[in-house]
Amino acid sequence: MADRGENEFPVFACSEALSGESGSTGLLLQQNMWEVVPLLGYGIVEQQGTQNPEEDETTCRTLTTEDLISEELLLPQSEETQQTALIPESVEATAGTALSNFRPAVQQVQIDRTQLADYETLVRNFYAIDANTMAGSDQLSVEKLLGMDMTLPQEGDGPQILIYHTHSQEAFADSVPGDVNTGIVGVGECLTKILTEQYGYRVLHHTGQYDVETRDNAYSRALPAVEQILAENPSIQVIIDLHRDEVAEETKLVTDIQGRPTARFMFFNGLSRTRKTGDIDYLANENQEANLAFSFQMQLKAAEYYPGLTRRIYLKGYRYNMHLRPRTLLVELGAQNNTVEEAINACDPLAHILDMVLKGE
Repeated sequence: MADRGENEFPVFACSEALSGESGSTGLLLQQNMWEVVPLLGYGIVEQQGTQNPEEDETTCRTLTTEDLISEELLLPQSEETQQTALIPESVEATAGTALSNFRPAVQQVQIDRTQLADYETLVRNFYAIDANTMAGSDQLSVEKLLGMDMTLPQEGDGPQILIYHTHSQEAFADSVPGDVNTGIVGVGECLTKILTEQYGYRVLHHTGQYDVETRDNAYSRALPAVEQILAENPSIQVIIDLHRDEVAEETKLVTDIQGRPTARFMFFNGLSRTRKTGDIDYLANENQEANLAFSFQMQLKAAEYYPGLTRRIYLKGYRYNMHLRPRTLLVELGAQNNTVEEAINACDPLAHILDMVLKGE
């Protein structure tokens, strides 16, 4: 039982390290180097003891420095692509002023997929692995990640996408205390509106609160409610658990998109396997490969259409209720020191990226 297992998991520091298959070349290399050079560029977190690792801060104050895609992975654009990437004249006329309306970007750069076949290159550019977690080339293979079909059938009735918030009380720098509509729940409502009105998806936004008194056991409390929603709405094929991160105060997760200050965001995956315990049977996730493929395809689109908008995909050792559907995303949008405006502005590119992946563009 997921609830029982998650609640009774013994104390560890934030999360434990993953053990990969013994035949994984990338994992063996990482295991050998781990003892010599801790972290080795795969991610730095503050280690915090917790009675329930999965119920603590989801990312435990993640990276304070973010790597951009290496120049060697960026291919020159074709003449045709360069032409389509030019800013329309109507937008040029507004240069120097903030744009009130978002325009979906055209492709800005092209990532060399052939170089991503190298495990180390893939991880260095696309992943941040928790300090006590490891994932090998058996899990992170660009062939696998790109080979899974994430397109969403458009026929049928009923909601296609579920947006919810395990941590509904997460707020931003200028959120109104006690008003969840000015926090991450309000951002979720904005994302729902964009996906519905601009992209034509049928979206259900669940605003249930599971962390009002305490964050402890929030994932366990959310699980039966989400399962009930899925049982009542079998048409749902995409799940987004929308969070905001927490970072050091001196770190600001903001970039400029079309003249608008925009919160950077990060995709997050749980791997249900730790170094000390191996596979966590009571947190089994038969959809893990699809979850990883979904976040990677989102990350790749973001890197090519909105360079610098996303942080590296963060990997930890637990499950975080990501087993419920193959197309499940956990998104950390902005942080506690972002403004509500910055978070709202991030919904436009996030929706565009999701639409491209779901349509196979």
